[in-house]
Amino acid sequence: MHLFAEHFKREKSRIYTLDARVKLIFTLVLLAMVLSYNGFFFLLFILVASAAICLRLRLPLKVFLLRFCEPLFIAGILILLKFFFSGETSIFTLNFAGFKIIGYSEGLYEGLRIACRILAAVSIVAILGFTTLFTELIAALSWLKAPKGFIEILMFAYRYIFVLSDEAQVIYNAQKNRLGYSNVRRGLSSFGILSGSLVLKAFEHNQNLTVAMIQRGYDGNIPVLKHKPFKAHEIILSAATIALFAFIWKI
Repeated sequence: MHLFAEHFKREKSRIYTLDARVKLIFTLVLLAMVLSYNGFFFLLFILVASAAICLRLRLPLKVFLLRFCEPLFIAGILILLKFFFSGETSIFTLNFAGFKIIGYSEGLYEGLRIACRILAAVSIVAILGFTTLFTELIAALSWLKAPKGFIEILMFAYRYIFVLSDEAQVIYNAQKNRLGYSNVRRGLSSFGILSGSLVLKAFEHNQNLTVAMIQRGYDGNIPVLKHKPFKAHEIILSAATIALFAFIWKI
């Protein structure tokens, strides 16, 4: 759950104090470059730069690996699908249980490119989260005129994801103490009960939150942080960095 800067020991780095609006715009520009790039060099450069920033910020290795385990799994599945089901030039052919398995070079290339694109995009967003307080990010989104409904859902989701996580841990520990995961069959049954309980608790929290906010006169407007004026050196530095990335993107 450690996705934002408030969960880490903030090192003395300028990236933490950089205006959240500048970081958000910078992130959106880099995402556009990543999604529109057709090669490998720029994507690998983004991955190396992101890894260097994480090392510079001394982020816990466990958090870094957990943050990237799901994107890595998705990227691996895409590589396999592209490798075996897309392309014309075969690399190898296997006969297994009456099935013909063919690996294609075009599919492997395309799968690796998509995987690098996914990992590069996730690393950019992860750096934004690791270096920006959640309240500052919400204020930056509000300044960027993001839909109010999106900001509202994001704030409530961020609030209750930790509540549900704690409740899931309590239920899991209770099941484990009662040997609910002693074998595969009982484990699947216990997991189903845990999932159902969390869904019911989510609806219960939603109902309680709705009633509480109506009673307090909630009208859909959420107060956010007031922004300070932009600093000239931050804008110049960000523009120069974007120009450097754009030059590499063009190569």
